[in-house]
Amino acid sequence: MKFSKPQTLGPAPLQLAAMIDIMLVLLMFFIISYKFAAEERSLEIKVPTTQDGAQHDRPRGEILINVKADGTVIVENRVLTREELAERLSSISKQYKDQPIRLRGDANASYQTIVEIIDLCQKSGIWNISFATQRPEAAQ
Repeated sequence: MKFSKPQTLGPAPLQLAAMIDIMLVLLMFFIISYKFAAEERSLEIKVPTTQDGAQHDRPRGEILINVKADGTVIVENRVLTREELAERLSSISKQYKDQPIRLRGDANASYQTIVEIIDLCQKSGIWNISFATQRPEAAQ
């Protein structure tokens, strides 16, 4: 009986091309996602402070409605009138029943303006509304 000798295999070669491709895709993903997140927060809005200020964890698909101190409403870097906002919210609520909304109102915005935006959301069929706040240390 003739037995063959077990062959010893050397170390597997390291596939650098595939690893570099994956790293570049991850890098692009993080750069693009940071850019979009930074654009929403770069508006000159100073949100109210609370002791337990909310974290910036956003649910997937959440819409940010920014309200400046003068009452200007900005969504996705576009200034919208109340009618345009109502139209947009109602079309979204028809497609997505439990659409989350985050309202980023400036601390100096009038309460009436914030209530008007909440009213528009409710008339459009959106009830999942949260408010952006920050901790006092971050505000100073």
